Amino acid sequence: MKAAESSVASVPWRTVVVDEAPLMREAIRHCLEGDGRFVVVGEAAAAARALELVSVHKPALVVTELALPGRSGLELIRDVRAQFADVRVLVFTACDERLYAARALRAGARGFLHKRADGSALAAAARQVMSGRIAVETDLALHLVEELVGGNPRVMGSLQTLTDRELEVLRLLGRARTVREIATALHLSPKTVETHKVNLMHKLGIRSSAELLRFALQWAEDELLGRTVADSLAGTSPGTESPEPVADSSTAGGRPVRKRSG
Repeated sequence: MKAAESSVASVPWRTVVVDEAPLMREAIRHCLEGDGRFVVVGEAAAAARALELVSVHKPALVVTELALPGRSGLELIRDVRAQFADVRVLVFTACDERLYAARALRAGARGFLHKRADGSALAAAARQVMSGRIAVETDLALHLVEELVGGNPRVMGSLQTLTDRELEVLRLLGRARTVREIATALHLSPKTVETHKVNLMHKLGIRSSAELLRFALQWAEDELLGRTVADSLAGTSPGTESPEPVADSSTAGGRPVRKRSG
């Protein structure tokens, strides 16, 4: 094992960078190649192109944003792990780590770093992933442990109850996408997207599509400004009643959670 790691370390680790923003991809390339132990062999703005690059270049590492056009970063992580088991994935994202980190690690990522980190932290996290360890910041590690042993009831009772697919629908609503646009991006039918919207309203205690859209837009703005899940929740105004959840076979994970009275 040590010999294999030493051999890999003797040459730069081939890396694919995935981010919708060209300037961000350039910055990541600069940080990693400046470290001297990485060489970026491909860049992609979307998950489909990223998979093509991984297939062609056989990188050791993929550094990806989660918020991508079309298929999400979470889906990309699963695809990479399923098709290229030896490739390691580091998430470098502006998404709220308290909501996404556990999901990304469960999907198969080996590290999670928020974009508030500096270039040296990114390079250090990439080295840690390539050394075979999980790379997360100390505060995030503590949060993950708290979540494992019980978590914050308020957060766990709302956004954390959403399935990955529901979270993707909410994210795209926050980008002001229509139902038809969301259906196209996620390869779903418009009816299925409407089903996810009903379940979102139920789980978040929201009474109407208009309120759901306002929540999604506020949540998207909070993520852009680096606010947390709790900040988004503080801005909601749950109604006294919420729509009944709709059963849907395409929804991944768990029964809809019924809103508690009182």
